[in-house]
Parts: sequence; structure tokens; C-alpha cells
Amino acid sequence: MSDRRILAGATALAAICILIGGAFLGLALEGFGDWSSAIAAFDGYLLRITLFTLWQAALSTLLSIIPAILLARALSRHPAFPGRALILRLFELPLALPAIVAALGLLELFGRAGYLAGPLGWFTGGDWPGIYGLSGILVAHVFFNLPLATRLFLEALNTVSADQWRLASQLGMGAVPSFRFIEWPVLRAALPGVAGLVFMLCITSFTLVLTLGGGPHATTLEVAIYQALRFDFDPARAVTLTVLQIALTVAAVLVLARLGANVTGEASLSVASPRPPAAGKGETAVNALLLGAALLFVAGPLAATLVSGLQADLLRLAGEASVQRATATSVVLALAASALSVALAWSLVAARRALAASRRSGSLLERMMDTGAGFVLVVPPIVIGAGWFLLVRRHADVFAIAPVMVVTVNAVMAMPFAIRAIRPAHDAAAERHDRLCAALGLFGWTRLKLIDWPVLKRALATAGAFAMALSLGDLGVVALFGSDSVQTLPYLLLARMGSYRTADAAGVALLLGLLCLALMMIADRFGREPAR
Repeated sequence: MSDRRILAGATALAAICILIGGAFLGLALEGFGDWSSAIAAFDGYLLRITLFTLWQAALSTLLSIIPAILLARALSRHPAFPGRALILRLFELPLALPAIVAALGLLELFGRAGYLAGPLGWFTGGDWPGIYGLSGILVAHVFFNLPLATRLFLEALNTVSADQWRLASQLGMGAVPSFRFIEWPVLRAALPGVAGLVFMLCITSFTLVLTLGGGPHATTLEVAIYQALRFDFDPARAVTLTVLQIALTVAAVLVLARLGANVTGEASLSVASPRPPAAGKGETAVNALLLGAALLFVAGPLAATLVSGLQADLLRLAGEASVQRATATSVVLALAASALSVALAWSLVAARRALAASRRSGSLLERMMDTGAGFVLVVPPIVIGAGWFLLVRRHADVFAIAPVMVVTVNAVMAMPFAIRAIRPAHDAAAERHDRLCAALGLFGWTRLKLIDWPVLKRALATAGAFAMALSLGDLGVVALFGSDSVQTLPYLLLARMGSYRTADAAGVALLLGLLCLALMMIADRFGREPAR
């Protein structure tokens, strides 16, 4: 039985290697086939795109990290006040919202014809130009990464022991000395990892830059890869851009690993936290202003998306054949990606456990199944899609394999997160039941039905709902392979935005956002409620 689990895990690992290796093969064949054109693609425009990719990621990181430190400290200094739980819940929503839905919400709020266009135009002394370009990219990245960084810093502050706070209270430390001697050392230790994680998320951002970039002056490498294949059909330039994107991503991940950061970025909070000394009136007022501003900044685009979506003709949209087809396509592809992701994750977790219990513990294969699976996040989805686009076009119609590419890439990208959900429950169950099942001769389907399924069903449901939500909101691969015959809700939403049908886009965004949020709520419920 142990050998079967190892074989299943090795098969899953081989499938992942084939997916990524096939992408690199397509890039290599294209590059070697026309290497002179690939080298010629290194021009001033490519250098400008590379520098802009790094510049926007650095600015986005800076604008996300500094306020996050202040917000995390404000939440830590006030562990109990009305609305604190609501703020923490609200900070979870951007993590569950598809990027294109959030981009539309930001445009509804800060766009040229947005709800705040009038006040912002009066404030700037002219017509408000909107937030396209670098400003839009920065606002969108801060919207997504500020809540994530705040939660990670708050988790770090929750590690301060109660004895330290008790001593600070006895010594009469105020806000400034407490920050200097107690809070800042903890934040400083967490700062490199959090900043590196946010930087990597910004450097691999695709959807936000595609929808808010605003032209060639605000384009990153991933968007340039998409444009080179879908609009210019310049494979040589696409190969060059992809190589640069991989180099930047690998460098960012290596720095993250050096700093001890987690590539997948878990943002869970400690259940219990020590209570710091009571803040003074002045500090309380400043913290209240900070938290109120953050609340408005995060809640504004969400409210704008909801209001604009409700103002759309939802009944007409629901009756449109294109919306129905896109919804059905999204659900089917997301279900398939979710099932495949859970199967891959479960196979790797079971194989790792079997290797750990055998004489092959500590082997290279065990390490690959344990931590190597997470390194699929090093290669962005658009890079995998570009490689397979170049490989398949030599032999078949690239748009005919769109469903296969969307399902497989989304499944593999969600797999590290599915492993996080499945592994603790699986390892705990194996620790309790392996010897007993071996003694009773329970293997295969019988053990799965009687022993494993009752224990693992909540973890599997959590992983499946999370993977399905990620797949539903993804635009990376379908933007490259999508067509009139294969349209998902994000692809349809992008098309409606591109044709300036903003009311229809708002209705589609509301539908997509509600679907993803419902799945995230299901995943959160199953993940928090203990198994019986």
C-alpha cells in the first residue's frame, strides 16, 4: 500500500514537471529556432519595460508596507474595541476577490467617471483624469497587499509575550518607548519576509496591470508577453520577455527563501494575543484615524462594485446567452481544476507521509514532495501559457486546447494552497490510524471509506473550495488562450470593459465576485470548524 501511495505521488510530481517542462521546451525551441531575432528583441523598449516592472513593484511594496506597520500596531494596541473583528474580516475580502473585479471597483470609485471624480477634480483644480497608468497600478496593488501585510505584521506582534507588556506597564513606558524597545524589534524581524512577499506578488501581477496599466508607458513584462503573442504575434520577443520574467521571479523567490519568507504567503492570525498596556487618548485618536482611513480605502471599491452591479440590468444579463455560456464554462473549468488540484495535493501529501515512514525518509524524492511542490509558484501562469502557446502552435490550433490549459495551470497553481489545507489533517490521521489499519488489513477503498474519508472530508472540502475560487477568478491563462468559443466570466468581463459596456461589466463583476466570495466563505467555514 505504501508503494502505491509513493507511485501516485511520483505520478503527480511527474505531471507537474511535464507541465512546466513543456512550457520551457516551447520557449527553448522557439528561442533556438530564431535565436537572432530573440537576441535582437533586447532593445530600449524591453529595457524600459523591465525597469518599470521593478519600479512599480518597489513603489507598491513601499506604499503597502509602511501603512501596514502602522495599522498592525494600531490593531495590536487596541485588542478589544467595537468593530475590530469587522475590520479583520474586511481585510480578508481582497484576498478572496478576483483581481479584475477589484480593478473594476477601483475604476468605479476613482475612474474618470467614478463616484469620486467630482471631489477629486475639485481637489486637484481641474478635470480628474482617472487612475490609469502607474497611479492605478499602485492603488490596486496597495488595495490587495495592504490588508495582507497588515495581517502578517499583526501576527508578528501577537508573538510578543505578556511578560514583556507587563514589564513595560510597570516601567510606565509610553507609546514611543514601547514601539522602540518592544514592537519594532519584532516588526523588523518580520519586515524583510513580508516586504519580499509583497514585492514578488507585485512583480508577477498581470490582471491589474492589464486593466489599469494605461498603455506602453505602464506595462510590465507579463503584460508585454501577452501582447507579444495575442496582438503582435512576435514569438521572438515573447521568448525574450519570458526569460526576463523568469529571471526576475526566480531572483525574488531566492531572496524570499534567504530571508525565511513563505512563498505562498499564509496570512492567518493567532487566536490569542497578549494585551499591551492601555493606549493614551492622543494615541487612541491617531489610531482611530488610521483604522478609519484604511477601512474606507478597502471598503470603498467593494461598495462601489456592489452598488454598480446592483444598478446594472441583472435580469437582462442573466438571460443573455453569452453570460450563461461564460458562467457555465467558468463553473465547469473551475470544478475540473479544483478536482485535479485536490487529487495532486492529496497524492503528494500521502506519498510524502509514506516516504517519511519508510526507510527512504529524508530522500530527495521526499523533499521534492514536501517543499518542491511549492516552487511551482516561481513560474507565473502567463509564462507557462506562453511556453505551451509556442509549443502547440507548431502542431495544432492553440485555441482548441484552451480548456485543457486553463484547467491544468489553475490546478497546479492552486495545489500548494491545497496542500496547506490537506496535510495537517492527513498527517494527524495517519499518525493515529496507520498501525491499526495495517494490523486489521484495511487498505485501499475500504480504508478510504471507513477511516480516511470521515477525517479528511473537511480538509478536502476546504482545499477544493479554495482552488475553485482561485480558478474562477483567474484571467492569466484564459486571456492568452481564450476565444469566442471559450469564454470565462473574467474573460467576458474584460471584453465588456474593453468595449466600454461599463454597466454590463459591473453586473458580471458582481456575479463573479459573489461566486468567489461564497466559495471562500465555504472554505473558511470548513477550515475553521473542527472535524468530528
